[in-house]
Amino acid sequence: MTTFPEVQQAPTVLSLQQQFLCMFAQGFEAGPFGPHYVEVGGWRLHGRVDVQVLRLALADVVERHEALRTVLHLEDGGGTQSVLPARQPELQLIDLDGSPGADRDRRAEQLMIEAETRPFPIDEVPLLRAVLGRFDEQDSVLVLCTHHSAADVWSLQVILRDLAECYAARAAGDEPQLPEVTQYRDYIAAQQEEAAGPTVAAARAYWRETLRGARILVAPARRDEQVAPATSYHRFATDAHLSTEVSRLARETRSSPFMVLLAAFAVFVNRRTQATDIVVPTFAPGRQHRFQSTVGSFFNFLPLRVDLRDCRTFRDAVARTRTACVGAFKHELPLLHVLAEAPELMASVGPDAVPCLFQAVQPPYLMQGKRIGDLEYTAIWRRVIPQPVGSETPDGMIWSMHLSNTEVVGGLSFSRHLFDRAEIEEQVAGYLSVIGEMVADPDSTI
Repeated sequence: MTTFPEVQQAPTVLSLQQQFLCMFAQGFEAGPFGPHYVEVGGWRLHGRVDVQVLRLALADVVERHEALRTVLHLEDGGGTQSVLPARQPELQLIDLDGSPGADRDRRAEQLMIEAETRPFPIDEVPLLRAVLGRFDEQDSVLVLCTHHSAADVWSLQVILRDLAECYAARAAGDEPQLPEVTQYRDYIAAQQEEAAGPTVAAARAYWRETLRGARILVAPARRDEQVAPATSYHRFATDAHLSTEVSRLARETRSSPFMVLLAAFAVFVNRRTQATDIVVPTFAPGRQHRFQSTVGSFFNFLPLRVDLRDCRTFRDAVARTRTACVGAFKHELPLLHVLAEAPELMASVGPDAVPCLFQAVQPPYLMQGKRIGDLEYTAIWRRVIPQPVGSETPDGMIWSMHLSNTEVVGGLSFSRHLFDRAEIEEQVAGYLSVIGEMVADPDSTI
């Protein structure tokens, strides 16, 4: 048992999101509290980086956000967490190939993969570390890595935004002057206070009715005992035409690109299984306005129930999907609340049938060529390199889509001991074919 000295305050209980992760816990050796459950973000930096100033700014961020120096206690079978005093986070420096012919975008993405695959024990506070790869004096790559139980993808954008402000202030010889921020323990307290309130009660009633008789979407799996359990990532990108057509149809139907992509996914599932009642889990940010600048594990799993019965055209399917999404996001709750109202939702899950999720990755504050102080920051959101081993997720598969003005970039993470890579590639090809077909003629019969 690890002993953590200098606990800064009395232990607090876990959030409902963290309690949900406990359902998949395998101690601190594997699973959501193990060393391979990590979140990474990457940014290209243009301008000369002062390494010593960057170290100071990283320390400022750890001091500012308690979640980055919080340790979990799971040994008693319940679950609590304690905040420790701030410590200097690790900053690794790497010299990259700065030759004129070097593919810098690809090398930057590889640097993110290297950071993600390096083990990150949850007891190594602070739960933030950084890698600075330098092509030359004016072109660098900054990779931030956190343990995913402490910070979600939204949190990474908050961390980078605060880091950039702290760096700019210290580079100018000033102390950072950021506004006061609410902490994750404040969120937990608010969550407990609101649990018995009318808003949560109304949302629970919505899910009780909406998910009556529902079963979550699963993918058939074939466990290979010869393959060590791990999560692999297949990635892909489309041409600009598909991105344009998805956006156009979203505007025409008063929907979002995510709704169009999800509707196409529902049609894809229907063609493969003939199912018309399709319950696809997705991720929601889980943040009220006052916690938008808080670092922590906020994300919720929302089951989106899309009913394709009587849908004649893809435009009909988009309308049904839009209705499902609007209702679900309006009544967003932690999944433990939802499962209390729909206890049979997970009955479709078993050793040979694992959850299949679908998400759109559109984090906030996604800097694209934004100058703060002497540095310009550009987020690396386009990731296309396949990854044999990446951040660990529970058994299953997760489709992730990111739509820009120029292309649709996607990834499919999957349990490599449950799915064959060739099967994954076939599914991606089939889904992309359905999207292209549907947006080309949304009034044709599905």
